[in-house]
This record gives sequence, C-alpha cells and structure tokens, in this order.
Amino acid sequence: MWIEERNGKFKFSERYEDYLTGQIKKISVTLEKNTAQSRKMAQKMLNERIAALQEVTPVREITFGELVNEYREHQKLSVKEATYTRNYHTCNTMIELFGKDTIVSRMTVNYINKKLLGSGKSIGTLNEYLTRFRALIRWGYKNDLIDDIRFLDKLDNFKDRPHKEKIQDKYLERNELNYLLSQMKHPVWKLVTQFMSLSGLRFGEAAALQKADINFKTGVIHITKTLDSVNQIITTPKSLCSIRDVYMQPELRAVCSQISLHMKKLEVMNGVRTDLFLHSNAGEYISFFNFNKYIRNLSGKVLNKPITTHALRHTHASLLLENGVSIDTISRRLGHENSKVTREIYLHITKTLEKKDNTQIEKVKIL
Repeated sequence: MWIEERNGKFKFSERYEDYLTGQIKKISVTLEKNTAQSRKMAQKMLNERIAALQEVTPVREITFGELVNEYREHQKLSVKEATYTRNYHTCNTMIELFGKDTIVSRMTVNYINKKLLGSGKSIGTLNEYLTRFRALIRWGYKNDLIDDIRFLDKLDNFKDRPHKEKIQDKYLERNELNYLLSQMKHPVWKLVTQFMSLSGLRFGEAAALQKADINFKTGVIHITKTLDSVNQIITTPKSLCSIRDVYMQPELRAVCSQISLHMKKLEVMNGVRTDLFLHSNAGEYISFFNFNKYIRNLSGKVLNKPITTHALRHTHASLLLENGVSIDTISRRLGHENSKVTREIYLHITKTLEKKDNTQIEKVKIL
C-alpha cells in the first residue's frame, strides 16, 4: 500500500492480481487523515474491496448442511419436480446421518460407512444413499465448493444380493395371480390389477393414461407420460425408452374394454367428466397409496405373500418368459433401456421355467 496527499486528503492505493485474468490492477480509498489508525483502516477497506471485486469465491470449508442447501437451489432450476422431491427427502436423511455441521473436507470413508451401517437400513437402501451422496459431493466439486474428493475412490458400495435373488418372492405365479383376482371385491382395483398384470405398465404410467391413449383401432396403448403420485402432477416417463407403444393382446384388449365400460358408468353415476382412462369416483387420478395398501393387505391375507404394485410388473415379465417370449421383446414392452436389465432381473425366476429347464437337462446324454 502506498499513500498520496491530494488537496489536504490522503489517497491510499494498493495493487492486486485479478483472480480470473491474472492482470495487475489498482484500487484506492481516500481518507481525511494519515495516522496509524487511518492506515490500518485503509488497508482493511482495500482488502475488503479487492475480495469483493474477485469474481470467483475461493473454496472454503463448507458444512454438509450448507452443501445440501446449495445443491437444492441448483436442482430447483435443473431437474423435474418429482426428481427434486425425491432427492430432497434423501438429502434430509443424509443430513440426519452425517450431521448438518460436519465439515465436508474432513469426512472420511470410515466415518461415512459407520454412519450408514449404524442406521439399520437395508443394504439396497444404503447403496441408494451412497449413489446420492457421491452425486452430491461431485456436484460440490464441480461447482468449486469442495477442493478434494479423492476419498470417493475408496467409497465402495455395500455387497448386496443380486436382482434375481431379491425379487424371487416379489412376483406371482399364474395360479397365485388368478386366485388373488378371484378374491378381489373392489371392482376398480381388480380391473387395475388385471390391466397391470397383462400390460407390464408401471403404476404411474397406467394412472396417467387418457382415453385417447388407448387405441382400439390399432391395438396399442401409447405410453408418453407418468403420474408423480407424491406431487400429483403429470411428468415425462422414467426414461426415453419408457415412451413406447404397448400392444394389446386379446386378453389385455378385453380388460381395456371392461375398464372403459366401468369408467363410463362411474362418470354417469357420479356426474363427472374426465379424459382419464382410469379414474376415481370423483373423476380424479387413482391413488397409488390406496391401491398399494389394498393389494399388499389382500395378497398377505389370501396368499400369505404380501406384494406391492410393482410385483405385477415382475409377474407380467416372468409369465411372458414362461410362454417363450424373448428377452428383447419383453425389454421393449417394459420400456427398459436394454435387455440386460430384463435378463438380470427376470431370467429363470419362475418355478415353471425351472421345471422346464430341469426336464430338458434330464433328457440330455453327454457321455
């Protein structure tokens, strides 16, 4: 800092290097006096102005809570509302696990693993948290909020069971499905169960369908959207591959006709009009939570095997496999990104397929 006297006042000047350009620039402040106290004040003012003029904020020791808040502000503008809501709740859980005041740069792999394992959550859930945690940390690094993320290289997923093993009890055999349907007294939920079992649609895809999406002339169902049941909004499907046409085989066409007829009766009885293919008595979206509760309770009671709505999708795929439909065909019908996903999940999971495999092998003579 140097000082120049002008017209009875004192100009305190300082040179600094611009952070972005590397150029040397000059800045100054003018005070009434040139005393030890005024020089100290001038230096402080100059430092503050230099810091304010720098367009890049230096990396600091950010807390986990601060990082999450910055991440959420970014996601509000960059992702779908459904994705934002899901990540919002996941981040809340991670804040509870790791602590909002924990300094991110001081977190260790050992600390993270202990906190996760101590939560009592399933391995699958913990690995989902790890996926979101890595994404959060990498976002912080890319946005100059974190300086060093090399510890992520040492952060491995917990060993989980393969997909096939996890869903062994999360689908129905043909006889189980038929018995469950025979025990259903709720007409709408019975139709929904038949529709999902015969089409393989996700619940959100089914709930978002409009009457115009069911084309009886061409024999296809147009899947172009999905219902976000949490926020009660229509959004784009899970992936680009999820935008598809699902062929209506005779059984599915018949059920679609039954649904159309039943929904027309509901509209007349309740004095409502709606473009929805499936709807409540009030003409609104059918409830995922009510349906999931209904089918879980009933399957637990009559089959001693409580299932979720997604089990109907597994059931559809496994029964197609049982009937000799190819993996690639099933993959396209389900809207999976590639047949590898379908193969990993569904191949050889039904008892009927296992029996067929054993029968074929039994007839083979090798020596």
